[in-house]
Amino acid sequence: MKVLITGANGFIGRNLVAHLGERQDVEMLCFTRSDSLAELPGLVAQVDFVFHLAGVNRPKDPQEFQSGNADLTLSLCEAIEGSGRPIPLLYTSSSQAELDNAYGSSKRSAEQALLNLASRNGSAVHLFRLPNVFGKWARPNYNSAVATFCHNIARDLPIQINDPLACITLVYIDDVIAHFIAVMEGRLAGVPFVTVDPQYSITVGELAEQLRTFRDSRGTLITEAVGTGLVRALYSTYLSYLPPERFTYEVPKYGDPRGVFVEMLKTRDSGQFSFFTAHPGITRGGHYHHSKTEKFLVIKGKACFRFRHIVTGEFHELFTTGEQPEIVETVPGWTHDITNVGDEEMIVMLWANEIFDREHPDTYARPVGTEA
Repeated sequence: MKVLITGANGFIGRNLVAHLGERQDVEMLCFTRSDSLAELPGLVAQVDFVFHLAGVNRPKDPQEFQSGNADLTLSLCEAIEGSGRPIPLLYTSSSQAELDNAYGSSKRSAEQALLNLASRNGSAVHLFRLPNVFGKWARPNYNSAVATFCHNIARDLPIQINDPLACITLVYIDDVIAHFIAVMEGRLAGVPFVTVDPQYSITVGELAEQLRTFRDSRGTLITEAVGTGLVRALYSTYLSYLPPERFTYEVPKYGDPRGVFVEMLKTRDSGQFSFFTAHPGITRGGHYHHSKTEKFLVIKGKACFRFRHIVTGEFHELFTTGEQPEIVETVPGWTHDITNVGDEEMIVMLWANEIFDREHPDTYARPVGTEA
């Protein structure tokens, strides 16, 4: 399939180009602001589908709304009719097309031109009245609060909030692109209007606070639940605005004659991740827990794990190495320790099911002792 993308250098366009560029079955032709309207008919004549993403949303002169949205779309319609084929087209309109302002009016005019094309030419027209789209590569300090807040907060710059209780509706760029591709492939019906789901609602104040929490997590080591939904999308977006010099950050390292201990990541409800080292012959642990549990993974060296039931005295011993990944779990009510029985430094990854609480550590010293 060969497709034409107008506005290919814009925020949505660049994301679409990146996704389609990963495919071997799609060839892209692009139309940008540097191209002449006279080139449109030749481009359109070659393609099987048109993504019409080009438009104007913050011009210096309000007259540019008409030329950049309505007039450009009319020229594209003429090019499609001139091709003699009912080429399907997808258009990124705006939720503001429902409002009585210059921008919304120009978007409605563009929509009507496309609907007229569908009626005359038989082209399938898919109209996306998008709310605020956010994600990587949106331009900060332009027309996106998410982009501006991400850019500034990632650089410790101030942000301006006029009304923290103002609610905004958001859609994530990856969800938008997934819907675009589904329409292109005929997997998503919707003529003429198509809605992108999920849509998220959040206040401006909540948005700013969430982004600040992402920034501050480098100090607290406590991560948000960034695996699903809006928080996942916002976290990915926030990270995309980090300048390269902030791609890394240091975490505390605690050392003693036995080795070092480093905490990497903490969660609010699923524990924390860390690692420790031990020199040859060194034993760590010698304690038990009533409720806390842990998972150990030796990634370098040789280890001996020993366990003893604190009531029955039952003893158990096992060995693992970094050459054969094997998880060892500590069990409540069993005191346990780990000894480096190799000739080199031992490195062990550790997950605990709760964040260490110095006031209530649930950790009680008791030597394992030797096997009876």
